[in-house]
Amino acid sequence: MTILDLYYILPLISVFCGLWVFVAKRKHLLSTLLSLEYMMLNIFWFMSICLSSVSGETYFLLFFLTLAACEGALGLALLVSVVRTHGNDRFGSFSVLQC
Repeated sequence: MTILDLYYILPLISVFCGLWVFVAKRKHLLSTLLSLEYMMLNIFWFMSICLSSVSGETYFLLFFLTLAACEGALGLALLVSVVRTHGNDRFGSFSVLQC
């Protein structure tokens, strides 16, 4: 295994670690949002490695990073809304019947 292979494998391992945290540790909304952002940054890292070795195209990476930032802002707005209405961000305290 060369060092170039590690450049491709390490971001993928990090994405799967973020996915594991997203599935296993979902007590609070904030921890799920943080694991989603961690996965997005690692996917950005992997895409930047792949696209820089193929064509050097950076416009798609900037578009992807913009969408990731918008997803983070939307998640934080949702978190603020949930904390204001329910008082905390635990998934166990949410009720399906309550709007």
